[in-house]
Amino acid sequence: MNIGFLGIQFSFGLQQTAVNPIFTYLGASLEDLPLLNIAGPVTGLLVQPIIGAISDKTWSPKFGRRRPFFLIGALIGSACLFIFPYSPTLWFAVGMLWILDVGNNVAMEPYRALVGDKLPKEQMSFGFQMQSLFVGAGIVLANASIFLFQDWFGGAQVDEAAQTIPTWLYYSFFIGAFLSLATILWSVFKTPEIPPTDEEFEEINKHKALPLIDRIKSPFTDISQAIKEMPKFMWKLSGIYLFQWYALFIYWQYIMPMFKETMGFDNDQALSQAAKMNTTYNVSTMIFALLLVPLALRWGGKKVYVISLFLTGIAMLVIPHIQDATLVIYPMILFGIGWAAMMGIPYSMVSKIVPTERRGVYMGILNMMIVIPMGIQTLTFGPIIKNFLDNSAVNAILLGGVFFIISGILAMRLRQPSMIKLED
Repeated sequence: MNIGFLGIQFSFGLQQTAVNPIFTYLGASLEDLPLLNIAGPVTGLLVQPIIGAISDKTWSPKFGRRRPFFLIGALIGSACLFIFPYSPTLWFAVGMLWILDVGNNVAMEPYRALVGDKLPKEQMSFGFQMQSLFVGAGIVLANASIFLFQDWFGGAQVDEAAQTIPTWLYYSFFIGAFLSLATILWSVFKTPEIPPTDEEFEEINKHKALPLIDRIKSPFTDISQAIKEMPKFMWKLSGIYLFQWYALFIYWQYIMPMFKETMGFDNDQALSQAAKMNTTYNVSTMIFALLLVPLALRWGGKKVYVISLFLTGIAMLVIPHIQDATLVIYPMILFGIGWAAMMGIPYSMVSKIVPTERRGVYMGILNMMIVIPMGIQTLTFGPIIKNFLDNSAVNAILLGGVFFIISGILAMRLRQPSMIKLED
């Protein structure tokens, strides 16, 4: 059921590694990068919870509950990935990122809910960590394609003043366009969904009988009600996510400029190095994703999650002090362990404590906790790096490391879902 996540995360890997370099190729400055990335937080905030709420009230004997949304999102994302490298100007590229994010968000949220729908509670840790494995695999392929295609087809160095996207970068986007659609189609046709219970059918039929205007308002009402009734565990998790995802957005935006500062690389060399680092941490994610399952079962998801956040913080604090391109690989292994836990354990813990019939909307709300910190980062970090961090990508990465340490400290306050009553 997780095959489609390979294509979604290949697209996400390109966003992590290639989109900001494309913005710089087209003339963006360091302080512009956070605001240019606001598409992700805004579309995630609006699209995922709404799609989650709608999919909770959807059922088709032929297409199921979640699968129609996979396919719609994949079609949008695939088209955008094909067009993106042809962007003639910075603002065209920014517009394409907005549409691409809409497609990815439409596909991603129902995928999270599908795992919870199909698996019993005792298998959820394994199911979501398997999803982490495919997260790593998709991003590995995306980043590997970037530095391999540069090596094979890069040729002469691009004139940085020319403000053009190198042709070799196109090929990664073309592969992403194919995988985005092909892997989703595999899941659509190969993963049957479990029909709703009688109670869920009754709720779905009640929703269908509502007037059109009430059906339009229904997702927003469901989201509002779910937030009011949200378990305290999720409120605590939102504080952790504030620092965790703020820091991750810093990393994705400034890892390439950091290599230009610390190692004197030009744009192409810095992009290739960033791709190698992202490949390394996602290979680490693939290796450790399933190894974390027995550790989480033995020690509890909370302890594994806390340790992962500290390891990621240590990695970000160490990276800027390394000037040997080969040695940077070692802290990225720690980063990968953290990423494996972050992309699996919180979803497993939340999925176990929310009502089955509202799993889609709660997965959307969990994503809101991700994109709100990202939105805050895009609006605040440009002035912060300019006025307080000496316009230095090195200082930006160091601040990200500090934020991960803070998120680890906050995570120590979590209580295990098995110890929480739903009304808490």
